[in-house]
Amino acid sequence: MTRKFFGTDGIRGRTNQGFMTAAMAMAVGQAAGAHFLRGTHKHRVVIGKDTRLSGYMMENALVAGFTSVGMDVVLVGPMPTPAVALLTRSMRADLGVMISASHNPFQDNGIKLFGPDGFKLSDEDEMQIEALLEQGNPQLAASEAIGRARRIEDARGRYIHAVKASLPDQVRLDGLKIVVDCAHGAAYQVAPSAFWELGAEVIAIGVTPNGLNINDRVGSTHVEAMQERVVASGADIGIALDGDADRLIVVDEKGSIVDGDQIMALIGSSWARQGRLRGGGVVATVMSNLGLERYLGGQGLELVRTKVGDRYVLGAMRAGGYNVGGEQSGHMILTDHATTGDGTVAALQVLAELVREGKPASELLHLFDPVPQLLKNVRFGGGKPLDNSRVQQVIADAEDELRGKGRLVIRPSGTEPVIRVMAEGDDATQVEAVVDRICAVVAEVAA
Repeated sequence: MTRKFFGTDGIRGRTNQGFMTAAMAMAVGQAAGAHFLRGTHKHRVVIGKDTRLSGYMMENALVAGFTSVGMDVVLVGPMPTPAVALLTRSMRADLGVMISASHNPFQDNGIKLFGPDGFKLSDEDEMQIEALLEQGNPQLAASEAIGRARRIEDARGRYIHAVKASLPDQVRLDGLKIVVDCAHGAAYQVAPSAFWELGAEVIAIGVTPNGLNINDRVGSTHVEAMQERVVASGADIGIALDGDADRLIVVDEKGSIVDGDQIMALIGSSWARQGRLRGGGVVATVMSNLGLERYLGGQGLELVRTKVGDRYVLGAMRAGGYNVGGEQSGHMILTDHATTGDGTVAALQVLAELVREGKPASELLHLFDPVPQLLKNVRFGGGKPLDNSRVQQVIADAEDELRGKGRLVIRPSGTEPVIRVMAEGDDATQVEAVVDRICAVVAEVAA
């Protein structure tokens, strides 16, 4: 069965257009609820959201869907995605739902689903829910068996406690001045509170959500405001989260950006020295820089690569027994502490290392020089350009040219009709020439 609704990270789209409507959200609640009505116990779902305006609409529609098939609902309000995963497991719920479009603008929204173990649903579960959505006509509960909805008020405190528990008791952040950018998103209350409670001096930005400003010139995809504040305030470091706080980008005291590859290098090598790293390496996607692979190799550690998407990173981590993984874009998955990406937990690991080493962030967080890397997108109208013989030949020629000196990654986007062409290598001029040559042929074929 071909996926119609679920992408690489749940269901996502423009609200009140296409399938991202209140009616669809109610149908998802009915289908997902019916799928998880297993056993004779009283069934429960935990629902959280970020701060975008459409969250109210989607939340109410999901409540209607879940309760109509007999599932009780626990509402936790604006909370990070990893908090919903945590609460789903700790409350012994059958299902968790996060209403968020992550780093997208406020006009978009999405639905992420977690199983009772706090992990994102398997492909099999998603396909079965899709089948129920296509089928329609849900089995509604009898009048006396309709579910109830309840809002809990201490969810933020529970998550903050869990986040702080990811650090040893003796680690304090006293003396650190931190700029925290919460993207006007889900972590606008919990992240600054967690850092402050551990002793840091916190300068918080992106913490005044109004429903329309989530990710608007703030957060992990727009770090310019944080860079300026870090330098102007003389802060030791800047921490930028995205709309649902499952990804992290860091800025050092000089205002330089530190991406997910450098963060993985730091945490992976630090945990290896402490004897905490499992699996003998780190899991990342094909987009992570060759410099990371070389750095880890120099530490006697392996870099395992997966397809793009944190769900694939997590799948490889679980299969191979790894406990550190992530993406260059900032998703950090530390399975000792969380079942999904958690920007706040990852930030605390970085801050703990800053305290232990007593070095400035600019020295601590730049462990390797990234090799030149270039990514370009080619839009196409239809068909499968990568199946064309001319495209295949130019890709094969480029791979031969880069062999031993770099890498080539060509893939169709999972969310829009574009082909992504990425190359990296020691020679920046060669990398650019290779990418341009491939893009030109793809564009000609796709015209």
